[in-house]
Amino acid sequence: MAEFTMELNDEQKEVRDWVHGFAADVMRPAAAEWDEREETPWPVIQEAAKIGLYSLDFYAQQFFDPTGLGIPMALEELFWGDAGIGLSIVGTGLAAVGVLANGTEEQIGTWVPQMYGDVNDVKVAAFCSSEPDAGSDVASMRTRAVYDAAKDEWVLNGTKTWATNGGIADVHVVVAVVDAELGSKGHASFIVPPRTPGLSQGQKFKKHGIRASHTAEVVLEDVRVPGHCLLGGKEKLDERLARAREAVKSDGERVKNAAMATFEASRPAVGAMAVGTARAAYEEAMEYARTRTQFGRPIIDNQGVAFQLADMRTQIDAARLLVWRASWMAATGKPFTSAEGSMSKLFASEVAKKVTAQAVQILGGNGFTREYPVERMHRDAAIYTIFEGTSEIQRLVIARTLAGVPIR
Repeated sequence: MAEFTMELNDEQKEVRDWVHGFAADVMRPAAAEWDEREETPWPVIQEAAKIGLYSLDFYAQQFFDPTGLGIPMALEELFWGDAGIGLSIVGTGLAAVGVLANGTEEQIGTWVPQMYGDVNDVKVAAFCSSEPDAGSDVASMRTRAVYDAAKDEWVLNGTKTWATNGGIADVHVVVAVVDAELGSKGHASFIVPPRTPGLSQGQKFKKHGIRASHTAEVVLEDVRVPGHCLLGGKEKLDERLARAREAVKSDGERVKNAAMATFEASRPAVGAMAVGTARAAYEEAMEYARTRTQFGRPIIDNQGVAFQLADMRTQIDAARLLVWRASWMAATGKPFTSAEGSMSKLFASEVAKKVTAQAVQILGGNGFTREYPVERMHRDAAIYTIFEGTSEIQRLVIARTLAGVPIR
């Protein structure tokens, strides 16, 4: 078991500096253009693939870092570069986590590499859970998966929304209801292979922030997938459903559903993204405060500005520590007995919103224009308190975990 430390080793520092270099040299110069275009930045993803940054190997290496700090460290640097482009680069990872959390070794080995493609033919993947009437309330999910035993196929019908890479992905991971009576416990995850008939892109959303990341509806009309595309396999699903039915009868044991398993694994990662955006805005504000003069002196000489910057840096460091703690706990198998994963996501996302707003304020009128990046960072930061569980849901999870009350 890795000892907890706040000191990165030489290899981690090398990776951090390498990712930071890509973020500074490739992402930052392209950020404003792709934000305006509101399109997937394929050329940037291609550049990331060329150097091995957009690849299964890189994320596997970071994922299996025994300290747990590989992923949050890399994500902080990427999202320091730009949140929209960053999400385009790492969006496939959420689908990959869905397979890693619920799939068999064979399914992981088969599908995760296909999600990324290769240097000459880059691909992306999508994780599809939210629906028009079922976002935070996963128990209200309506997408159905019905097993056709004669053909050993599952038939999927429904509409997913807010799907990163939805419709443009080669591989879609879809969460669907297999037993409606069990509520969120009756869900399962399915792989929808490339070019499967019946899957189409619905509305593409025009967003307030992270506009370089593709977000759309995914429509499923009699989508048939082979039995082996059920993540975890049917035998495991049947066993889990049987336990869930017994739990419902006895009003006892909580059974983890497929979507929540993915979100629990990814919440500290979202916290790291938020830390990256907050740090970027803080650095812009600090540089501006040092060089902007009013009344014959730099504005950082004013306590009103200096104290804001002090608070911003303190909150960013505190958020990073919560993210690192949760990531270390996950890597070393320590249970989130106090919902530490949700704590890290909640605090870091709220810090990102606050710090980016303060950065705009420090830049004054300039901060309100698109000539300065803090305006974009402020818009991007708004997503962190919304996706993969709103701040309100995080607080609910934390409170119920602390009180020992089942999370439904």
